[in-house]
Amino acid sequence: MKDFKEFLLRGNLVDMAVGIVIGLAFAAVITALVSDLITPLIAAIGGQPNFSSLSFTIHNSHFLYGSFFNALIAFVVIAAVVFFLVVKPVNALMRRYHTEPEVVQTTRECPECLSQIPLAATRCAFCTAQVSPR
Repeated sequence: MKDFKEFLLRGNLVDMAVGIVIGLAFAAVITALVSDLITPLIAAIGGQPNFSSLSFTIHNSHFLYGSFFNALIAFVVIAAVVFFLVVKPVNALMRRYHTEPEVVQTTRECPECLSQIPLAATRCAFCTAQVSPR
Protein backbone atom coordinates (compact mmCIF):
# COMPACT_ATOMS: atom_id res chain seq x y z
CA MET A 1 0.00 0.00 0.00
CA LYS A 2 2.91 2.35 0.75
CA ASP A 3 4.35 1.92 -2.75
CA PHE A 4 0.95 2.66 -4.30
CA LYS A 5 0.62 5.82 -2.19
CA GLU A 6 4.10 6.97 -3.28
CA PHE A 7 3.17 6.28 -6.90
CA LEU A 8 0.01 8.39 -6.64
CA LEU A 9 1.77 11.27 -4.94
CA ARG A 10 4.69 11.40 -7.36
CA GLY A 11 5.05 14.81 -8.99
CA ASN A 12 5.00 13.49 -12.53
CA LEU A 13 1.66 11.75 -12.10
CA VAL A 14 -0.01 14.77 -10.54
CA ASP A 15 1.42 17.09 -13.21
CA MET A 16 0.20 14.77 -15.95
CA ALA A 17 -3.29 14.54 -14.41
CA VAL A 18 -3.54 18.33 -14.19
CA GLY A 19 -2.35 18.62 -17.80
CA ILE A 20 -4.96 16.14 -19.00
CA VAL A 21 -7.78 17.90 -17.15
CA ILE A 22 -6.72 21.30 -18.47
CA GLY A 23 -6.34 19.81 -21.96
CA LEU A 24 -9.85 18.37 -21.88
CA ALA A 25 -11.28 21.69 -20.71
CA PHE A 26 -9.32 23.49 -23.42
CA ALA A 27 -10.60 21.03 -26.05
CA ALA A 28 -14.18 21.66 -24.93
CA VAL A 29 -13.69 25.42 -25.29
CA ILE A 30 -12.16 25.03 -28.75
CA THR A 31 -14.91 22.63 -29.84
CA ALA A 32 -17.49 25.21 -28.76
CA LEU A 33 -15.55 27.92 -30.61
CA VAL A 34 -15.52 25.84 -33.78
CA SER A 35 -19.16 24.76 -33.63
CA ASP A 36 -20.56 28.13 -32.49
CA LEU A 37 -18.35 30.65 -34.29
CA ILE A 38 -16.06 29.24 -36.97
CA THR A 39 -18.49 26.79 -38.58
CA PRO A 40 -21.19 29.49 -38.95
CA LEU A 41 -18.59 31.82 -40.49
CA ILE A 42 -17.70 29.12 -43.00
CA ALA A 43 -21.42 28.49 -43.49
CA ALA A 44 -21.97 32.16 -44.30
CA ILE A 45 -19.56 31.73 -47.18
CA GLY A 46 -20.56 28.22 -48.26
CA GLY A 47 -24.21 28.20 -47.23
CA GLN A 48 -24.17 25.07 -45.01
CA PRO A 49 -24.93 26.05 -41.36
CA ASN A 50 -23.83 22.78 -39.74
CA PHE A 51 -21.38 20.31 -41.19
CA SER A 52 -22.50 17.44 -38.96
CA SER A 53 -25.55 16.87 -41.16
CA LEU A 54 -23.43 16.29 -44.29
CA SER A 55 -23.51 12.65 -45.36
CA PHE A 56 -23.74 10.26 -48.29
CA THR A 57 -25.05 6.73 -48.76
CA ILE A 58 -23.47 3.83 -50.68
CA HIS A 59 -25.31 0.48 -50.78
CA ASN A 60 -27.42 1.27 -47.69
CA SER A 61 -24.31 2.35 -45.71
CA HIS A 62 -24.62 5.88 -44.36
CA PHE A 63 -21.37 7.90 -44.14
CA LEU A 64 -21.42 11.01 -41.91
CA TYR A 65 -18.47 12.98 -43.22
CA GLY A 66 -19.74 16.29 -41.84
CA SER A 67 -18.86 15.29 -38.27
CA PHE A 68 -15.35 14.50 -39.51
CA PHE A 69 -15.12 18.03 -40.99
CA ASN A 70 -16.16 19.53 -37.64
CA ALA A 71 -13.53 17.44 -35.81
CA LEU A 72 -10.89 18.32 -38.41
CA ILE A 73 -11.61 22.05 -38.08
CA ALA A 74 -11.47 21.75 -34.27
CA PHE A 75 -8.11 19.95 -34.50
CA VAL A 76 -6.62 22.60 -36.80
CA VAL A 77 -7.83 25.41 -34.55
CA ILE A 78 -6.47 23.69 -31.42
CA ALA A 79 -3.13 23.09 -33.14
CA ALA A 80 -2.94 26.73 -34.28
CA VAL A 81 -3.84 28.09 -30.84
CA VAL A 82 -1.32 25.85 -29.10
CA PHE A 83 1.37 26.73 -31.63
CA PHE A 84 0.88 30.51 -31.61
CA LEU A 85 -0.05 30.99 -27.95
CA VAL A 86 2.15 28.36 -26.28
CA VAL A 87 4.96 27.01 -28.48
CA LYS A 88 6.08 30.26 -30.13
CA PRO A 89 6.22 32.31 -26.88
CA VAL A 90 7.98 29.52 -24.97
CA ASN A 91 10.55 29.11 -27.76
CA ALA A 92 11.15 32.87 -27.78
CA LEU A 93 11.66 32.88 -23.99
CA MET A 94 13.99 29.88 -24.21
CA ARG A 95 16.10 31.60 -26.87
CA ARG A 96 16.24 34.81 -24.83
CA TYR A 97 17.15 33.32 -21.47
CA HIS A 98 18.89 30.08 -22.36
CA THR A 99 22.62 30.38 -22.83
CA GLU A 100 24.74 27.56 -24.10
CA PRO A 101 27.25 26.31 -21.55
CA GLU A 102 30.85 27.07 -22.42
CA VAL A 103 32.55 24.01 -23.84
CA VAL A 104 35.87 23.27 -22.17
CA GLN A 105 38.35 21.87 -24.66
CA THR A 106 40.14 18.79 -23.32
CA THR A 107 41.73 17.48 -26.52
CA ARG A 108 43.68 18.76 -29.48
CA GLU A 109 44.72 17.42 -32.88
CA CYS A 110 47.97 15.56 -33.36
CA PRO A 111 49.97 17.50 -36.00
CA GLU A 112 51.12 14.24 -37.62
CA CYS A 113 48.02 12.01 -37.86
CA LEU A 114 45.27 14.56 -37.00
CA SER A 115 43.75 12.30 -34.32
CA GLN A 116 42.40 13.75 -31.05
CA ILE A 117 44.86 13.58 -28.14
CA PRO A 118 44.70 15.05 -24.59
CA LEU A 119 45.99 18.60 -24.17
CA ALA A 120 48.78 17.52 -21.78
CA ALA A 121 50.00 14.65 -23.99
CA THR A 122 53.65 14.66 -25.10
CA ARG A 123 53.29 11.67 -27.44
CA CYS A 124 50.40 10.73 -29.73
CA ALA A 125 48.75 7.43 -28.72
CA PHE A 126 47.83 6.69 -32.33
CA CYS A 127 50.97 7.41 -34.35
CA THR A 128 53.49 7.72 -31.47
CA ALA A 129 54.75 11.08 -32.79
CA GLN A 130 56.30 13.31 -30.18
CA VAL A 131 54.25 16.48 -29.63
CA SER A 132 54.76 19.49 -27.40
CA PRO A 133 52.38 19.75 -24.42
CA ARG A 134 50.06 22.74 -24.13
